[in-house]
Amino acid sequence: GYEILSGGYNTVKDLSEGNFSLHETFLDALMQVSPTVKNYRRIGDIVNYQVLLVKEYKSAFSRFSNSENFNAEEIAYFERVYDNLFKQSLRNLDELTSVITANKMRMSDDERLASIDKIYADMQDKLLFLRNFNNNTAVLALQRAKEHNDTRAMRSIYKLNN
Repeated sequence: GYEILSGGYNTVKDLSEGNFSLHETFLDALMQVSPTVKNYRRIGDIVNYQVLLVKEYKSAFSRFSNSENFNAEEIAYFERVYDNLFKQSLRNLDELTSVITANKMRMSDDERLASIDKIYADMQDKLLFLRNFNNNTAVLALQRAKEHNDTRAMRSIYKLNN
């Protein structure tokens, strides 16, 4: 009876260890990043969005800062908006790096691709927000420049010194 019990126990033990090693192999595979994920085109798009975001915000901030149409408080506000947007985009890049780096996160390929898609959509939103913000600010700058020109013209016509 003891031999039967011992043999059965050892069989169950071997099966459970085999099952455990199977689970361990599966979980280890989730730590790896497949070539499909590494070569996903949206990864390059996300990086490109980051480059565009930085270029466009630096260009716009320089243009608005050198403009005489905004006061120091407004320039400081623009700087806070751009800084916040930049920091959020860097968080997206950190998240992307974690998703595509082996041994960082335990995810399936589908989960990794879904996470990359989410980051892509968020970066796209940030770039669209930036462009909309810059366009609205540029329109405001043009309106103010026109007002200044109109005021100067009226002063000139009526020969006012102020």
